[in-house]
Amino acid sequence: MKLKLSRPIIFFDLETTSLSVPDARIVEISLYKLNVDGTHEIRTRRLNPCIPIPPASTEVHGITDEDVALEPTFTAKAQSLLNYIKDCDLAGFNAIAYDVPVLYHEFLRSGIDWDYSTICIVDPGNVFKIKETRTLSAAVKFYCDREFENAHSAEADVLATVNVLTGQLEKYGDLPTTVEELALYSNRGKKILDISGKFYENAEGEICFSFGEHRGVPAKEQASYLKWMIKKDFAPDTKKLAAKILSENCL
Repeated sequence: MKLKLSRPIIFFDLETTSLSVPDARIVEISLYKLNVDGTHEIRTRRLNPCIPIPPASTEVHGITDEDVALEPTFTAKAQSLLNYIKDCDLAGFNAIAYDVPVLYHEFLRSGIDWDYSTICIVDPGNVFKIKETRTLSAAVKFYCDREFENAHSAEADVLATVNVLTGQLEKYGDLPTTVEELALYSNRGKKILDISGKFYENAEGEICFSFGEHRGVPAKEQASYLKWMIKKDFAPDTKKLAAKILSENCL
């Protein structure tokens, strides 16, 4: 792979109970760690979501309540998982929109405020959408010239994502090869400030609102709006950033 690593990067994929990010519970997680020296390892395990797995979800990934009845909960494994991904960048197909937010909420339910802002997140799914606009199965066919078998198994999906990013780096000579630059590219040039994307950084480096009546306005200019956000039903990390802006600007 042409990707230049300054620290390990972990490709990961989740199988869950729901497509709704706040409600989703992880039933299977697979992590493929690529080290700076080129060595790699993969870890896959199932988790008990502590809620019934909807039949519609089982139809997608094939995991039933019986399959995970004796597995540990996410909370039981949360700290060891956090230790494993610490100081590593992350990559995943559609990870920015789904897998990272789901993981964030699972950590939060376990009493852990995961600070994802210290790492880079590369999304080959977004690279594919920018370049070709397709799905993971189509990406495997396009970049790896083969059919994608066993889709929606976490380990199969994560290995497919590794192969897709490898193919993308080979195919597109204009793609950046550092994790930092590729993470920025895969999120369409925007830094991830909060998972739900309510804030973004403009060309001048100012944090602005991305929604509502103040869309495009530097957040520090709207103290009352920031205070309103903190009181409303926004994601915890969004509220945390709003409070930080208020504090840093003495508002």
